[in-house]
Amino acid sequence: MTPRRSLLHSFNWAFEGIVYALRYERNMQIHFGLAVLVLLAALFFSLTRLEIIALLVAISFVLIAEMFNTAVEQLMDMVTDEHDPRAKIAKDVSAGAVLVAALNAVAVAYLVFYTRITSTPYTVLQRVRSSSVDVTVIALVLVILLVIAVKALTRTGTALRGGLPSGHAAIAFAGWVALTFISSTTAYALPISLVSLMMAVLVAQSRVQAGIHTALEVVLGALLGSVAALLIFQLWAPM
Repeated sequence: MTPRRSLLHSFNWAFEGIVYALRYERNMQIHFGLAVLVLLAALFFSLTRLEIIALLVAISFVLIAEMFNTAVEQLMDMVTDEHDPRAKIAKDVSAGAVLVAALNAVAVAYLVFYTRITSTPYTVLQRVRSSSVDVTVIALVLVILLVIAVKALTRTGTALRGGLPSGHAAIAFAGWVALTFISSTTAYALPISLVSLMMAVLVAQSRVQAGIHTALEVVLGALLGSVAALLIFQLWAPM
């Protein structure tokens, strides 16, 4: 196996682990849903870049802790089927790690959102104007989360290969929408949009040509990425 293929397989297996945890672990599903809501709230309240970084770190911390907890539980169940005090300690400690991460995330969310919620109660009803770069980052993260969630629900393919929808197509077309909005105020808006669209189409076409995805999976991935990014930019991107 070549180093490149080994690296791709490593990424694929890693994403398979994320999809597995999301598909079978109820707590992971709850954390995942809350992460999406928090990122949407970040758009509504027009957070600073440092605040968004704090939220992303807190969200990642919770998801990582939950996946480690799942791994420990699977390992303990594999080692012994009987009640073992040491296995119980391992499970309890890993669950405690999730609790610490969750409490940290709640504290971060409180510090970030409290002042905005109490001082400007109608902010969510206003059109938020924030940095295009920040909106792009959040849009792409949300698209990735949506792709993983749909793959977990449909139970088809793996995170990076096959299945519904095509994650590569979703991200590529979300990037096309983002570049189109960002360049809309420049003299080169049309060529930038066309070039980015061509690149997105090439990414999608390569997935079909390689036999990794069907045409339907690629089209649905492109629609998911385009529509999600379009809605986010239409509602929250700077005018």
